[in-house]
Amino acid sequence: MKDGPLEKLPGHWLLAAMGKKVLRPGGKELTTSLIDAMNIGSEDDIVEFAPGLGFTASLALKQDPKSYTAIELDEDAAEDLSHIISGDHCRIIQADASQTPLEPNAVNKVYGEAMLTMQADHRKAEIIGEAHRILKPGGLYGIHELGLVDIRSEDHKAAIQKELAKTIRVNARPLSRDEWITLIEQQGFEVINIKTNAMKLLEFSRMVDDEGFLRALKICFNITARPKVRRRILAMRGVFTKYQEHMNAIAVVARKK
Repeated sequence: MKDGPLEKLPGHWLLAAMGKKVLRPGGKELTTSLIDAMNIGSEDDIVEFAPGLGFTASLALKQDPKSYTAIELDEDAAEDLSHIISGDHCRIIQADASQTPLEPNAVNKVYGEAMLTMQADHRKAEIIGEAHRILKPGGLYGIHELGLVDIRSEDHKAAIQKELAKTIRVNARPLSRDEWITLIEQQGFEVINIKTNAMKLLEFSRMVDDEGFLRALKICFNITARPKVRRRILAMRGVFTKYQEHMNAIAVVARKK
């Protein structure tokens, strides 16, 4: 876990510090849908970009893949993950997802969640391109990210991105459905599956679905007991509510041509 004053942490680490384990914009439901669509099996070598707290890794490992590799740039997150995943077929590599040490055409499945959104568009393309490089022909690439809906103009889009970045304290740059598809296709993939869900990360009903009732109550108590943290999270929730008609969560699975 990150050090320093809690209220200064990036949004996802702040929520993790409050006890939240599911930090994806579409919640557990869309993450589960993504893993199902990836159709992971016992013959698959899989790679996860930026696994964070390891929630999705645990779901993927239940599918008994041949091997699992985590690519995690953050040293603290990589260390925490090492206590969650184990086995001779699992490894954690501390590296940038746009420049992994993996060989070309080495794996069958690659996926990442809630990490492309936090990158500039050219960085998004580099990471998607790296997934294409390490995948075997016909291999699958999956993402679960923040999406934009019914955007009126580029200024409207920029305003949403600016407010998100200010409150979450990361460079949040979500894209529309068509923009995500175009970005993926430009790197040599064929999109084969798309699913969306409402972006209700901080709604109590979603927290119950994701974490369970008792854990959701504990998270709320942890937030309420810390005034500075509460103000910060309420500000995040306020931006999510303000733009709820213009944001969603999107999961895409694509095949390497």
